[in-house]
Amino acid sequence: MLSDEDSFIPSVLALFALAARKTKSEEIKRYHCNQAIENFAMTVKTTAQMLQTFGTDLAETELPNDVQCTEELLASHMEQHNKLKDELKLAVKQGATLLTCIREPVTRSATSKLSPDELENVATVERLLAQLDETERAFDQFWSKHHLKLEQCLQLRHFEQDFREVKLALDNLMETQAGFTDIGDSVSRVECLLRERKQLEEKGQEPLEKAQSLAVHGDQLIQNNHYAIDSIRPKCVELRRICDDFANETKKQYDILGKSLELHKQLDKASQWCEAGIYLLASQAVDKCQTQEGAETALCDIERFLETAKDHQLLNAKEFYNQFDMILTPEIKSNAQRVLQKLEDVQEMFDKRQVSLKKLAAKQTRPVQPVAPHPESSPKRASPKSTRPATLGRLQRDVTFAPYF
Repeated sequence: MLSDEDSFIPSVLALFALAARKTKSEEIKRYHCNQAIENFAMTVKTTAQMLQTFGTDLAETELPNDVQCTEELLASHMEQHNKLKDELKLAVKQGATLLTCIREPVTRSATSKLSPDELENVATVERLLAQLDETERAFDQFWSKHHLKLEQCLQLRHFEQDFREVKLALDNLMETQAGFTDIGDSVSRVECLLRERKQLEEKGQEPLEKAQSLAVHGDQLIQNNHYAIDSIRPKCVELRRICDDFANETKKQYDILGKSLELHKQLDKASQWCEAGIYLLASQAVDKCQTQEGAETALCDIERFLETAKDHQLLNAKEFYNQFDMILTPEIKSNAQRVLQKLEDVQEMFDKRQVSLKKLAAKQTRPVQPVAPHPESSPKRASPKSTRPATLGRLQRDVTFAPYF
């Protein structure tokens, strides 16, 4: 409340009373009018000093570093501002009442005119009201800037608090991602790792979306000419960098696990193919391959089986290492070498078996040439123990089946 209100109101009431009673002297009326004007002038001066003091306090106020203190400071300053605005409105109302009181004779009678003293009083009150209006406009301009700064400070503290929370979640996410170094040593293990990687990706959606949203909010603060642009922009850049790093590392890990899965599937196929090949070779009985038909059947079985190597997309050692060199750990490389060596060994077994079977088939189809006796020599009766032709013995030696391997 204004300090001079108690003295101002009686003066105004006295003016109204004197205006209504013509019997009172002009001297008394002039006294009360001057007193009311002096009281109003004091009110204007006091109000201006209050606004000046409040403005100085606001200018010297340090901005808090956390959300709660900033909210409390903003609420406190708003409360003081509203009280001062009420004081200003009251002062303006008092000035308007005083001005009406001075002009009362003219408003009551069209023929009445204000005296020189009354005209001077009107000018004085109007000047004081103009000062009050100017003071209010200056205060409103100052408050507008100060209030904007407080609001921006609160926006900044909220942004910083959200940044700390999001950054902590992103750091934990990146730490978990960095722990995904295992690329698996079997198909089942790689498939399990892929599921775990998918779970991490799903878990990271929420903090990543919060980070992107917070970065967009930071951009909006910058576009609105926030006073702390130099503090906000680096944080937006960091949030987007972490999101990009997570996305890039996720793609890299998926690529590596995909390669690892393909590698182990090929190794499994190669191992299964080798086992099936060994079983096929072992199942070819020696006695059945002694005939041309048996040898040709065995060759056909081998050729059909070797054609399945293309269906299983089996690579040779050079192609294999070129394709998977980037993910070959010492353990995986050792396992791959064993499988590839086994593949070469089985292929060599097939090559040897094919050579043997082709020789058998070729010798079974070669005709036996008859030997005519010499005309100048008479045939002699051979003993029973020497009736076996030499060519037959040689043929049996030739069809001896190559040993299994």
